[in-house]
Amino acid sequence: MSLELLNSVLTLNNISWIAFGVLLGYVVGVIPGLGKGTAVAVSIPITFYLSPLTGIAYLIGIAKGSTAGSAVSAILLNTPGEPSSAPTALDGYPMSQNGQASKALKMGLFASVIGDFFATLLLIFLAAPLAEYALLFGPVEVTSILLFSLTFIAALSGDSLIKGLIAGLFGLLFSTVGMEIETATVRFTFGILELFDGLSLIPVAIGMLAVAEMFVQLGGLEALEEQQRKLKNNIKSINQNISWQEWKLCFPAIFRGTLVGSTVGILPGLGASVASFLSYGLAKKAAKNPSRFGKGAIEGIAAAESADNAVVPSSLVPLFALGIPGSVIAAILIGAFIIQGVTPGPLMFVQQPQLVNGIYLSMICASLLLLIIGFFGQKIFSMLSLVSLRLIIPSVIFFCAIGSYLQGGGIIGVWLILFFGIFGYFAKKLDFSFVTFLIGFVVGPQFELSLRQAIAVTPNFENLLNHPIAIIFTLLTILAMWKIGVAKKKIQ
Repeated sequence: MSLELLNSVLTLNNISWIAFGVLLGYVVGVIPGLGKGTAVAVSIPITFYLSPLTGIAYLIGIAKGSTAGSAVSAILLNTPGEPSSAPTALDGYPMSQNGQASKALKMGLFASVIGDFFATLLLIFLAAPLAEYALLFGPVEVTSILLFSLTFIAALSGDSLIKGLIAGLFGLLFSTVGMEIETATVRFTFGILELFDGLSLIPVAIGMLAVAEMFVQLGGLEALEEQQRKLKNNIKSINQNISWQEWKLCFPAIFRGTLVGSTVGILPGLGASVASFLSYGLAKKAAKNPSRFGKGAIEGIAAAESADNAVVPSSLVPLFALGIPGSVIAAILIGAFIIQGVTPGPLMFVQQPQLVNGIYLSMICASLLLLIIGFFGQKIFSMLSLVSLRLIIPSVIFFCAIGSYLQGGGIIGVWLILFFGIFGYFAKKLDFSFVTFLIGFVVGPQFELSLRQAIAVTPNFENLLNHPIAIIFTLLTILAMWKIGVAKKKIQ
């Protein structure tokens, strides 16, 4: 590690922004319903005024802090800040009711930091070797990989495989707005000049994630406020330490959860919810007394939180190595990279190695800051769960409008977040995967370009035999489609 790298990362400005990102993320995670996707999307315009390293590190700090903070409301309120913290509530809330809220919060934080730290190390060791192979891929291979990723994500997002696929196709459709890549033919602009360059990712992401979520929260406002009133009785918990016996119970669960979360994060589309539930199930299966789970088993918290937080760094592996977003956070981060003039993918390691290494070191700093901020601020953060949603919702929508106006091309950006906010609201209500939609929207231009190039270099079917990697991924895509068809028959 060079002295120049340390000097660029360990500056007061960079560390301050990382700490602010972790703090903001933790606060957002504590408040049920907001989530890291909302916080990162709303914060993207801020990175325009920061250096590439500081801006990206700031957003990653938000994602890490929010993932850990969502356990606070899950333990105290039985309302996870994010769906991936739902398994945490199964044992965290009973511990809170038994007067052990402080102990549950501490274990959730420690497990989160351990899972996050080791998954960050995994990103550092895996991304570069994968990127070396990715540089050998041509347009045919890239097309097959993108097609497989979209199908794979659609098949694993939401309860309905068909709905996931439809959402991904809608994402591809909206990505075609603007001038066509090769001939500059204008498509789907309806005569609006501002749309000739296509739809900006920032207003689309903010509308689908933040604004749509605020509309959903408005629909259940009374129920959420009733849960906030119940929370007041659970915050009054004396300080409690975790015993060595409890640590011995939790160490295997944390190790298993970190491994599960890292593996799930690398695979595009599975998401943190799959990791946390899978880790919780494995911990329960491995326990000597499984009946304790759901009644206040501290190792259940450790298993869920370690897996949940391990997903965030490991989900960046396909983004850094292949340029393919495997999660909502990775898809949103592409917007931040583009704002800074950086194209995520294998060429980053060749063209901007200093930036990549700086991001790695900043992520490690974010893990350490997460431990410090979370440990000393848990009691204060828990009080944020009591902030009235009647104040939060209009504030979030206001900042969404400001950010979209600044980075979405003016007033057209505000209209776009309104449109996609309504679109996302109905998508959520009808259980269509907004994750698949956003990833389809992000990879759409790259998919179209690589598809056109692939058609040009493979004029007939025989030429495909020279691309075995493309054949493998095409067969995997067909397999995923076949499973979708089987699932549809079972539903019928």
